[in-house]
Amino acid sequence: MTRVAHVMAGATMGGAELFFERLCLGLAAAGEEVLPVIRRNPVRAARLRAGGFAPVELAFGGPLDLLTGPRLRAALRGFAPQVVVSWMNRASQVTPRGDWTLVGRLGGYYDLRYYRRCDHLVGNTRGIVAWLRAQGWPDERTHYVPNFVEDFSAAPPGTPPPSGLPEGRPLLLGLGRLHTDKGFDTLIQAMPRLPGVHLAIAGEGPERAALTALAARKHVADRVHFLGWRADAGALLRAADLFVCSSRVEPLGNMVIEAWSAARPVVAADADGPRELLRDGADGLVVPKENPEALAAAIADLLADRPRAAALARAGRARFDAEFAAATVVARWRDFLASVAR
Repeated sequence: MTRVAHVMAGATMGGAELFFERLCLGLAAAGEEVLPVIRRNPVRAARLRAGGFAPVELAFGGPLDLLTGPRLRAALRGFAPQVVVSWMNRASQVTPRGDWTLVGRLGGYYDLRYYRRCDHLVGNTRGIVAWLRAQGWPDERTHYVPNFVEDFSAAPPGTPPPSGLPEGRPLLLGLGRLHTDKGFDTLIQAMPRLPGVHLAIAGEGPERAALTALAARKHVADRVHFLGWRADAGALLRAADLFVCSSRVEPLGNMVIEAWSAARPVVAADADGPRELLRDGADGLVVPKENPEALAAAIADLLADRPRAAALARAGRARFDAEFAAATVVARWRDFLASVAR
């Protein structure tokens, strides 16, 4: 058993933040002693309490926040962890050294000045780990440990289909924040080449108005459905014919793994994460970034060739089972934590 504190100062919503919660719960269920430390967030705190934790909530404010540092140190000393994992820049900047091993967990190509106090770094892709080593971090202090996602393979009995989706029409699904990084503009620009096909985008963000206007200019507004943030990602995936990851910037791509878990065929632009995850033609299709023509062609090919789409979906599900299921990833985290614990 390892005593581990996880420190997260992230946003209300986000892939890293949700994985933080899942990992804390998974490690505790496997027998580890876990202390979650979070930026004040009543919804996240309630979910963690429902899982049996007593999370420490701190402000994690800006330069004028003089209290978070001392309070964090006191909380850690009181818990006496063997390992402390700091998640992303803000938490890593504040988390102190102590009688524990300090591990920085990165889900992207972050500014490494925030991680100077860390004894080890964990990247959730092999590409991130290779980049860390290229920046001068030694091999023995840099580690690849992947994420896991919720298994969306089956709906609970009696679950109705998601509301607001068209019936009897081919349906594409995109998931994520409405931000330029996600490339939803490229996906919308592909839609005129896909007559009769509908697109549902589940997410919210600063690009909502621009994307809505783009759909109108491209005369596809009646076939592009902005669903906002949804709590039924599994049901949405199972309702879709294809999952499309159109991101121009995507260090990992949790949503690709989620689509695999739901046994949905995947078409993705070749951002760093999806390019590493997908084996083009084996468990998904990979197309050039910011290329609506190539994206539309790949989507059309799979919609027209259902046996091929089904084969890609089966292969993706097999990858999920082998590499990204909760039990597999929690076991890898437990082995890693035991290997670096003081």
